[in-house]
Amino acid sequence: MDPRSLWQCFEPYHAVTYFTPESIAETDALGCKGRWMGYFGLRAAPLGAAPAWLVTSVFYNFHRSRVERALPEAWSVATPEEFLAARLRGVDGALRRMLGTETVEGPDVAEAAELARSLVPWIPTAGRPLGAANAALELPEQPHLALWQVATTLRESRGDGHVAALVTAGLDPVEALVAIGADRDLSPEYLRAARQVPEDEWAAAETRLAERGILDEPGVLTAEGAELRESVEQLTDEAALAPWLELGERGTARFVELLAPLSLRITRANEVMFVNPMALAAERELVRLAGEPTG
Repeated sequence: MDPRSLWQCFEPYHAVTYFTPESIAETDALGCKGRWMGYFGLRAAPLGAAPAWLVTSVFYNFHRSRVERALPEAWSVATPEEFLAARLRGVDGALRRMLGTETVEGPDVAEAAELARSLVPWIPTAGRPLGAANAALELPEQPHLALWQVATTLRESRGDGHVAALVTAGLDPVEALVAIGADRDLSPEYLRAARQVPEDEWAAAETRLAERGILDEPGVLTAEGAELRESVEQLTDEAALAPWLELGERGTARFVELLAPLSLRITRANEVMFVNPMALAAERELVRLAGEPTG
């Protein structure tokens, strides 16, 4: 099982963390001003009361102006510990709505959670601040929340590795957005709005990539650019492989057998992820992993 398919498998289970009605209700109850303050508070909370400059660095492709609108003010609205408690409540509510209480409390989730717990010691954390911060959190007792916490640690560790791959490729945050947008046919207007990148900074990044022979024209990669993008993804995959090697082929296959149908149901129910800046298009892959007939 390749790490990219595994990411497609666990990412939807993690992604209920942000922008679902349940998570928004929890951050609104804390007193957050707008959805982005809630997002940064929920995602950055494992780091403690992190300043905007640190979160801008480790999140990588959010423009500093978007981060600075939320932090450090979020930490005056609620403590990181309160955000962590709120995100568990939001995740619990979202999973129960999308999967149903019978499934959430059922044997398949319990078994998947046990397999997930065995992954934790092998998830890479060195040089990976978000992965390390999430790995340091105590796993919840309830299986569906423990499974979510491990999925979150896996995705943040993978994300840290992806940032390292982007740095290695010489792609700064805006250039990385321009390149993935061209590669995955994502609208520049959508990506600029999602990460609050000013239009002039986007245009400057396009110019730099064109001068490097990575971009042929706006929205179109050269052959060299496509190779560079794929090299970033391959490095990300390779750096995320360790936990699955430890779990082994049989354990990994069983984990996918248990989790893929859950993630497929979530993917179809979680409207806020139908379009996303990560270019995650999990449904087709999850249909394959879950063994669902394709018609």
